Amino acid sequence: MGSADIIPGVSGGTMALITGIYDRLINAVRSVDRNFISSLFKFRFRQILEVFHWKFVLLLFTGIIAAVIFFTRIVPLQVYMQTHPELIYGLFFGLILGSVLVLLKEVTQENRTLKSYASLAIGTAIGFGIVSIVPTATPETFSFVFLSGIFAFSALILPGISGSYILLILGKYDYVLENLGRLGNDGTFDAALALFPLFLGGAVGLAVFSRILSWLLREYHALTLMALIGFLIGSLYVIWPYQERDFREVVYLVEEYSINDPLVQDLKESPQNNMQPRYMRLGDILNPDAPSQELYRIEVEYINRSLIQSDPFIPYITNKEPNNNYDFWGGIYGFLIGIVLVGGLDHLRRKK
Repeated sequence: MGSADIIPGVSGGTMALITGIYDRLINAVRSVDRNFISSLFKFRFRQILEVFHWKFVLLLFTGIIAAVIFFTRIVPLQVYMQTHPELIYGLFFGLILGSVLVLLKEVTQENRTLKSYASLAIGTAIGFGIVSIVPTATPETFSFVFLSGIFAFSALILPGISGSYILLILGKYDYVLENLGRLGNDGTFDAALALFPLFLGGAVGLAVFSRILSWLLREYHALTLMALIGFLIGSLYVIWPYQERDFREVVYLVEEYSINDPLVQDLKESPQNNMQPRYMRLGDILNPDAPSQELYRIEVEYINRSLIQSDPFIPYITNKEPNNNYDFWGGIYGFLIGIVLVGGLDHLRRKK
């Protein structure tokens, strides 16, 4: 779930559904209720442990945090998503397609009615409709960031729809990443204030939406499961590894350096890969009329590169080929790895 939540378009809820912990995840979120809050304010820790699914949540979030650290610091998945998109998207395409096949087996023949297939079709249409929306510019007011938090955090537990992609659709993905990056630096207080309405909205969204999902799974399990599978099918459009991708580059910081600064020399000799989500590049010389080059001052631009639109194609079949080179076999390898992983997860789940 942690590795999936890093990537816009891939849902942590999808991973929970694949691994068979989805119902437990919803119930754990629901356990934060009025009794929990009342006990928390009254410092009744024994009652808190009785109502809150703390063991499950502790293990789950330990794994999520470990995955986020591993796939952002050691194996930067978000970087590979832009430098090797066919391999990464192929991996998740295989995971999601494999999970669709696995989950369809969970719906018994007696529950495969006309209503259930209608639910599957509706879920597919909704999932496709959401992930195909083109991201747009939006305001940064308290109310809109709060609303973004409601939708994004609700999507975290909705298979097929990524919370980070919802932020991208609402034009708040870069805004959130930028403020998260400021935490621990000089702008910590301002960043925390900017993120407060997002997490406040997230808490409201999780509290309300988890209860709706829990009720649907309890009262209409087969129909709800088919709708969730539909969300997965609808999300395959944006996860397809072969896409003509358009990116937006934003200069979020400009600093002034001496022409002889080691950083400037490094960028001159080895320019950073401009396919990464964040990189630095040299800008303009600020004082070209200086008496000597040793006195030159130069700008160093810090760039944030984010995906804003993608258009899928089928290699060697469709007439439209992308402007940039793509890795055909990388997509195939990623897809096969994803299928194998789903098969292994399903085997372990059934064995347990």
